[in-house]
Amino acid sequence: MKILGIETSCDETAVSLIDFKGSKIKILCNLVSSQIEIHQEYGGIVPEVAARKHTETIMPLLDKALGKTKPDLIAVTQGPGLITSLQVGLQTAKTLAYSWQIPLLPVNHLEAHLWSWLLNQEKMVKYQLPAIGLIVSGGHTELILIKGIGKYKLVGQTRDDAAGEAFDKVAKLMDLGYPGGPIISHLSQKGDSDKIKFPRPMIDSSDLDFSFSGLKTAVKYFLKEIVPTGNLSAQMTKDIAASFQKAAIEVLVNKTFKAAEKFKVKAIFLGGGVSANDQLIKALREKNQDFNLDLYLPDKKYTGDNGAMIALVGYLKNKEAKKKNWQKLTADPNLNF
Repeated sequence: MKILGIETSCDETAVSLIDFKGSKIKILCNLVSSQIEIHQEYGGIVPEVAARKHTETIMPLLDKALGKTKPDLIAVTQGPGLITSLQVGLQTAKTLAYSWQIPLLPVNHLEAHLWSWLLNQEKMVKYQLPAIGLIVSGGHTELILIKGIGKYKLVGQTRDDAAGEAFDKVAKLMDLGYPGGPIISHLSQKGDSDKIKFPRPMIDSSDLDFSFSGLKTAVKYFLKEIVPTGNLSAQMTKDIAASFQKAAIEVLVNKTFKAAEKFKVKAIFLGGGVSANDQLIKALREKNQDFNLDLYLPDKKYTGDNGAMIALVGYLKNKEAKKKNWQKLTADPNLNF
């Protein structure tokens, strides 16, 4: 079964074609057109600009990915995301499904991130359930209890900024550029993560929710105090980045294993753009030495938004495609589990 995956939830236009034969996974094509350089000028994503670029890019990507191949199924992101961006991918998918007379399956972008680690494999593998899924990206920070494919429960989420959003905002406060995650991660490698004692918001709260706005504000006030003194050297910049990153990661890791312990899970799934952060991965592995759970981590090339993860969920849930009346599908920017 050949499945076409289309992803346009935010600022990446992504198309992938995967051939599933039995338990084998063969990624025939996985193309991602990034808009980072466009949005760097604004220090963040401008929805109208993103949608316009999707419109310009999606057909050339599809032509390159497909050639003369006609897929058996189309999987497309329905949400969550930017409504104008989602519409481009969804309307394109509906047009192709009508033209080819093939099934179309809507996919939850966040569900796709949960299972993206399966793309590391050459075939479907057995995995332990129940599991806790940590989705951590620029727009989302959520803990999901996973009991099976399509069987999820949201058990924790951010009350304000997502972790990736906090990275971006801190980078902006320090005039480091956009996107902030990779920049702060890079600077942190040569910084002293114990130099500044930033707060760990909600790390000891009784629930499983997150909050990163206060951490961002703590960095803001620290900069306000230190900049006038002339002590914001290149090394201090690295120390601030490392100290901020350590604080954010400690909260993420603490809450994840707190959820794992509460629900007595057998595994942890990691997904989302921030899951590419080496220090986050290292911290999860170190903490897991006390728990000995299975850790399922996506390859870095599948941590960001991509069409392959959408096609993958299309395969995992392909039996549902026959039941879907895709002609009535609409984009849902607030789609949840």
